[in-house]
Amino acid sequence: MPVLVLSRRVGESIVIGEEIVITILEVRGGQVRVGVDAPRRVQVHREEVFRQVAAEDDPSGDDGPT
Repeated sequence: MPVLVLSRRVGESIVIGEEIVITILEVRGGQVRVGVDAPRRVQVHREEVFRQVAAEDDPSGDDGPT
């Protein structure tokens, strides 16, 4: 599956739709801190948390797309 790859510097943002803004807050070593500004109705999770929640909600064991 193709993936959009964007380069950003600290303080720069990416806008998703009209309501979600992802801002690069800090880059330290191999870790990047990001801020997510989204409406409360939009759930935002780290991928590993999302997959864990999806696995708990799906008794078939299919945790969605890979």
